[in-house]
Amino acid sequence: MTRTAYRAQLEQLRTNVFEMSETVCRRLRQSLDALEANDDELADAVIAGDDEVNRRYLELESDCIELLALQQPVASDLRFIASSFKIITDLERIGDLAVNLAEYSRRAERDRYPEIDIVHIGTETVFLVEDAMRAYATDDADATRDIAARDDEIDALCERASRTVVRGLVDADAADDALLADVSRMLLTIRDLERVGDHAVNVAARTLYMVDNDDELIY
Repeated sequence: MTRTAYRAQLEQLRTNVFEMSETVCRRLRQSLDALEANDDELADAVIAGDDEVNRRYLELESDCIELLALQQPVASDLRFIASSFKIITDLERIGDLAVNLAEYSRRAERDRYPEIDIVHIGTETVFLVEDAMRAYATDDADATRDIAARDDEIDALCERASRTVVRGLVDADAADDALLADVSRMLLTIRDLERVGDHAVNVAARTLYMVDNDDELIY
């Protein structure tokens, strides 16, 4: 393979990874829309669409392995391919979390916790994933540390929301099965949104390593 063709293959990998992230973020937004609108049909579409995300993950995994095996990249190219491999894993897991959120939305009691703005928290996590992927697409190392700092703010939102749910359970006159089910679903929803933010930080960490050979954010 000529050097020009090899560089084109690397850039195509970057493009394909970014396109996978667009699909995943679209699914995540749809799961939030389903939750907000009590839209079971949209939730079902998110769940059914997970096969597409999984298929794309396997295709890109194969592309990464082929580049590693056949081209024997060194230095920055090796970091790029290895980081891309890690990032598609995070994206696939975000897709799984979008499915979880869609499943929760089909059974959630919408009026139980009006003071918790789950859609706002979820939207902030989508923004975080999108910004992390833009940093990857443009080799923007400076943006990666900002993403890690913003995730701390999302963690704080999730912690406050969780405390509100637990406080509501403690203050309830009686903890019937319906209340316990709603508490469980809400806590799982909050947990999974927090995990989406963690995956965004993983993307940022791998991008920083890819660009600057800096493992500061990897944990």
